[in-house]
Amino acid sequence: MTEEDRRKIISEDYMDGIVEHTISPEEFSRYAGEAINYINDRFAVIYVPMSRIPERLIGSIAYSVIPKLFSLLDLSSLEEMGVTRLQRIPYLSLKGNGVLLGFLDTGIDYQNPIFQYSDGTTRIVSLWDQTIENMQASSDIFYYGTEYTREQINLALGSERPLDIVPSTDDIGHGTTLAGLAGGTPDESAEFSGVAPLSEYVIVKLKNSKMELRNYFGIAEDAISYSESDIMFGLAYLVNTAKKLNRPIAICIGLGSNQGSHEGLGPLNELISSYSRQIGISIVIAAGNEGSARSHFYGEIDSAVGYTQVELNVGANQGNFSMELWGNIPGTYSIDIISPYGEYIPRIPAKIGEFRTIRFIFEYTTIYIDYVVVEAWSGDELILIRFRDPTPGIWKFRVYGTKVNSGFHIWLPVRGFISEETFFLSPNQYTTITEPGNGFYSITTTAYNPKNQSLYINASRGYTRYDIINPDFAAPGVEVFSPLLNGKYGLTSGTSTAAALLTGVTAMLLEWGIVNGNNRSMETYQIKKYLIRGVDRMPTLSYPNREWGYGTVNIYGTFESLSGE
Repeated sequence: MTEEDRRKIISEDYMDGIVEHTISPEEFSRYAGEAINYINDRFAVIYVPMSRIPERLIGSIAYSVIPKLFSLLDLSSLEEMGVTRLQRIPYLSLKGNGVLLGFLDTGIDYQNPIFQYSDGTTRIVSLWDQTIENMQASSDIFYYGTEYTREQINLALGSERPLDIVPSTDDIGHGTTLAGLAGGTPDESAEFSGVAPLSEYVIVKLKNSKMELRNYFGIAEDAISYSESDIMFGLAYLVNTAKKLNRPIAICIGLGSNQGSHEGLGPLNELISSYSRQIGISIVIAAGNEGSARSHFYGEIDSAVGYTQVELNVGANQGNFSMELWGNIPGTYSIDIISPYGEYIPRIPAKIGEFRTIRFIFEYTTIYIDYVVVEAWSGDELILIRFRDPTPGIWKFRVYGTKVNSGFHIWLPVRGFISEETFFLSPNQYTTITEPGNGFYSITTTAYNPKNQSLYINASRGYTRYDIINPDFAAPGVEVFSPLLNGKYGLTSGTSTAAALLTGVTAMLLEWGIVNGNNRSMETYQIKKYLIRGVDRMPTLSYPNREWGYGTVNIYGTFESLSGE
């Protein structure tokens, strides 16, 4: 790749687009002349000059080409999952030996002793920091960012000025916490240990999404936001590194987005599904923390009047934002709008290619509406609604449908992207699992409080939009004693905390299956089945269900079931 094309990868003057290069040569030729960066044998990212991007973006390219934006998911427990009980059995003593732990997140505090061996050397095999520019970046890291090897990190750890050698840091702490929970070296003084403390790490520090993409979807400049394309490159790096080392890897994804059809489709979901079916790979995803966010509306067309009314409260300090309406087939859907000052925008017909820019007389607000009657991946209808300078107050939308028995969903952005004062007046807490947690082959976990066996109050609920079972499991995720930045410890809560702990559990299973030779064909879907065998369940509930999935994880119970007990 030329130096000019390398600069396009990180330049704000170029927009990323995710494409399948396995499509017909005629279709792929549309991108001739653009810089192309290949993720794997199916997906690639193109870089298009912003000067060539039209106002009506979805009219010129497919919705799925535009990278979705992902936010971080909010942040005693080992015993609850049966981990320490299992590790006390000499024959098993599973601690992740020979297994890699992979994280795509905010980076890692590599100077923290919980990521080092007792001799002070690092447990990090490699670290790809997408944020540190490097015009000599190789194809191994997709021509951008900087990769640091174990040897370089050890050199830094032995130096008086480690950041002069390896300048990668975790300024937020989310990645450090998750990595520590999954596999941190025991710290007896703090009575802390990760789940799989003999594992090693492969780390990706994600770069921030490009500003033009944030502007398009109405994401604030200071919001922590990651692009789907960078996440896909990071995921490919984790898998490629594990394959080079011929070692199994347990990957944790503690990110989430409310964009997409919520049925496990799209480029990132497809990449995750592909890797989840490969031997030696486990992928665990946090379910999200949107259950009480009032960010989801579900409705069915009222046959008496021919429409259903949706009421949205926009907070006083709400900046730009977008929301997505997804209609279930076979219905066709359309909307009208009533502003807080009562200005009425008549019903906009659902036609292929329909796009409207709506400006109001009594308000500064501008609304852009895109109709995608048949979205490429799902085949369902999408209405993308983008607000600019939204007037605070109650906005009303009437949703019309041609099939009165068909339902529709509307999702606001995840809480990391939107004010808590912007919400639906009649929200639905179900079907709130964030992407990419709606996939079939990967493992999705919710969070619960092991002290009182209650579900985490903010946990997203299932199922997927077409009722595929998700979440799969519940793991501890409320007030978990966790490593923080600067060698400190504290309590964290959230489904990403639960995902990190469950990732450590899957590393134990990979050690038992792949490393120890008990099941050398083990992959994510098989691991899911092993875990289902050992779950704990409340006698008063029916399983699987929308809140708890198949039950709470108990790895000791899994091995009990295998022994015939």
